[in-house]
Amino acid sequence: MQILKLLLAFLASLLLSWPFKAHGQTQNLKGQVIDKAVRYELIGARVQVAPVNEVNPQPIGAVTDVDGRFRFPSLPIGKYHVMVTYIGYKDAVVTNVVLDAGKETDLLITMEEAVMEQKEVVITAKSVKQKPLNDLSLVSTRTFSVEETRRFAAAVNDPARMVTSYAGVVAADDGNNHIVIRGNAPNGLLWRMEGVDIPNPNHFSSAGTSGGGISILSAQLLSNSDFSTGAFAAEYGNALSGVFDLKLRKGNMDKREFTFQAGVLGLDAAAEGPLKGGNGSYLVNYRYSTLSLLGKIGVPLGDAVTNFQDLSFHVWQSAGKAGSFSLFGFGGLSKQTLDGDPDSISWVENPQLKYPYVFQTNTGVVGLTHSKVWGSNTHLKTALVYSGVDNIQEGKTYELPGNKLRLDFDAGNLQTKATLSTVLSHKFNARHYLRSGVYINQLYFKLRQREYDSETEKMQEYLRQDGNSQTVQAFTQWQYKPTDRVTFNLGVHALSMLLNQKTSVEPRAAIQYAPNAKHRFTLGYGLHSQVMPLGMYFLKDEQGRLVNEELDLSKAHHMVAAYDIYPGKNLHFKAEGYYQHLFNVPVDQGIASSFSVLNVFGGLEFHALNNSGKGRNYGLELTGEQFLTRGFYWLASFSLFRAEYQGSDRVWRDGRFDSKYASSVTAGKEWAWNKKGKNRTFGVNLKSIAVGGQKETPIDLEASQAAGEAVYREELAFTNQLPAYFRVDLGLRLKRNYKHLTTTLAIDIQNVSNRQNIGGRYFNPDTQKIETWHQAPLLPIIAYRVDF
Repeated sequence: MQILKLLLAFLASLLLSWPFKAHGQTQNLKGQVIDKAVRYELIGARVQVAPVNEVNPQPIGAVTDVDGRFRFPSLPIGKYHVMVTYIGYKDAVVTNVVLDAGKETDLLITMEEAVMEQKEVVITAKSVKQKPLNDLSLVSTRTFSVEETRRFAAAVNDPARMVTSYAGVVAADDGNNHIVIRGNAPNGLLWRMEGVDIPNPNHFSSAGTSGGGISILSAQLLSNSDFSTGAFAAEYGNALSGVFDLKLRKGNMDKREFTFQAGVLGLDAAAEGPLKGGNGSYLVNYRYSTLSLLGKIGVPLGDAVTNFQDLSFHVWQSAGKAGSFSLFGFGGLSKQTLDGDPDSISWVENPQLKYPYVFQTNTGVVGLTHSKVWGSNTHLKTALVYSGVDNIQEGKTYELPGNKLRLDFDAGNLQTKATLSTVLSHKFNARHYLRSGVYINQLYFKLRQREYDSETEKMQEYLRQDGNSQTVQAFTQWQYKPTDRVTFNLGVHALSMLLNQKTSVEPRAAIQYAPNAKHRFTLGYGLHSQVMPLGMYFLKDEQGRLVNEELDLSKAHHMVAAYDIYPGKNLHFKAEGYYQHLFNVPVDQGIASSFSVLNVFGGLEFHALNNSGKGRNYGLELTGEQFLTRGFYWLASFSLFRAEYQGSDRVWRDGRFDSKYASSVTAGKEWAWNKKGKNRTFGVNLKSIAVGGQKETPIDLEASQAAGEAVYREELAFTNQLPAYFRVDLGLRLKRNYKHLTTTLAIDIQNVSNRQNIGGRYFNPDTQKIETWHQAPLLPIIAYRVDF
């Protein structure tokens, strides 16, 4: 009740604080039209816009200028369809373009050159909303928009949380945004930005993980981006499960615009505008937050103090005939501390107070890119990027008698990387297209980790290593279109880790056949590999010898078959089957055990390893969706899958993430009304998730009681399945347009029914019992945004 009262009070105060008077609101719609493959400007393209909600609307037309740009000034705010035609190209259609009073809408529209057959006279193309931005990604890839990260219930502007609506993707844990893709461990995910690999872009991330508590990425900077779940295009490497290929938008080149946001998670401020001279733009966002605010409204987050802040920016400058330059980056600081309490009486009510800790993560990326187009068929993009991550963790325990502090865990992981990349794209003609590139990475690291050994009653050092190394990646990919209905992709990716001279050469291939605009068949194959977290290569035995320095790359064959059908306007259904054969998987060396890195949630595992392990993931994914039509959308996905593995004991077992099925339904409805000059939009969004329980290894209670810590029955590894997981999320949005200003009130409630989903079981040495921990309870996230 306390939470509900505070929510209502906050909502009422915001509604009463709107002093603005509405007038006839208009806004500018502008954009640029470019060739999809080579990125050069299309001059003289015809652009038409039409209101979405009008019956028999009369389109308004414009023609792109010498820079491929178009502009429609002072359009009434609302939603529009944008249609672009150009001789020799397939028509491009962008649906449901939102025009608000607070900010201009600037579109980047890519067009695909048509393969002209002799009998063809008119070229048309149906709008495919989820079609990848990367034209070389034919299978298991779709684009997502920033609007979806805002609209989907409980996505809270986070791409990783948003994609759990997609088939084959489930959240590993409510407390963070780690995702399991097709049964693979969460650390198999690759993050890229502006064409270059970046470190894990999340606050409160641990070494060797791909997720964290909250995304560092700002929705203010992101543009439409791609997400892949298998058989990746040849330019992607060092990943086994999935790829986020993030794109940044440019700031407004004509005028300054601002965004302020206040909410439970903190304060945001963003600014954008033109650079001096009018041939460039800047875009910057800063956020400061304290999750302690949630605790003050009754949400149980424990006694730890949690704070984070981040800064993101993108500066773009045209250099005329020399091309263009882009400076981008982000930085995030996050820290969580629990001071604990030496008074043992307090431990009865709150056992956490016996275990004080510090958890800190600092992450940063800064990059400079140069893009140059030669003629109408060649594009070169070069990037120099510097990135780094610094993880610090320390855990202690109050010991009886005397309540003295004992150090249990001490770890530091500092890694920095300098990346130089260059990618050349060349279109020979409408049928033949080639893209090739090289990535050179210089790595620097300073690693340490110690843990308390209860047998020796001393700290044992597992890791202490300073140094540097390099990785080199190269790829080439050729696309051939004999007709507009058939596309072939052939490519190869090479990854070399110079630390131990391990190399993988990986063929990639895909074919797509679209007999008409309603049907599409696709086959894809790829060999993929991944480097283990650096700390695992420097494990030392009792004699101080490195036992994992010759560890090879983990590898996987991905095979995918897909069928897409578009039965009606804005409807899409898809069936996709896949098989993944994993090999060279690190498992225990010298002993027969059930351990495999395929079951590692994240972080570093200190085992002596070799590459004799195996795994297999296979399944069927079904997707149905209606894109936003008359204010309503829905997306339903269902997956049947298995994730199995083999440890050094050569026994096939169910894997940790073998939950067998996953389903989700995401839907929403928007209502707009424009009475008496008031322009408002109210949206209700729902998301339901049903997933089979993850697997866990049984705890041997008697042995644990004798040892004073958890002892697992490894011979029965992952034979216990947790109860099925079910959750419903609710999102409410109220948007109001004034003259030159837009306000949005968003309320997201995760787990609106407050269901107690079981997260796992653990041995409690204080109670000498096996106890259960639960996933996140009802969690409200409130934000109020002003754009002007």
